[in-house]
Amino acid sequence: MALTGAGRFTGVLSSVPLQLLLQLTAVYFVFYFFFTLGLIIHKSLVLPYPDDALVCDVCLLFLLAALEFLHLFTGVKGNLTESERYILSSLILSGTAILLTIYFLVWQTYVMRVDVIISSILLVLYGLDGVLSFSTLARFASVY
Repeated sequence: MALTGAGRFTGVLSSVPLQLLLQLTAVYFVFYFFFTLGLIIHKSLVLPYPDDALVCDVCLLFLLAALEFLHLFTGVKGNLTESERYILSSLILSGTAILLTIYFLVWQTYVMRVDVIISSILLVLYGLDGVLSFSTLARFASVY
């Protein structure tokens, strides 16, 4: 709780639903990462997987993991400290993570049905996260 401006009282602006969704996304992403890595290994053993495409897919998966870590860090820090800058950077990182998830949904070398299912769930989580982050950002901007 804080005093702002000319003694105007405001409550806590942090979003509990956003915080819960960020934690849910973190837990689901760990599952997504290991499952997708296992699927890539399975596809490389069973199907004729080109070596350069295998390297590209694995590197993009690790890039997605790094982006997800930064996304969660900036999202949680921005929400808890009520910082517009961190929430905005979380939104930008979320957009980049969405593009990489779409790659794994549509453009990777072999797309299996399970790839479509788990990537679609991750996209829904990112979409909800984006909506809640944007509404939290608007709430922070209206007060500060």
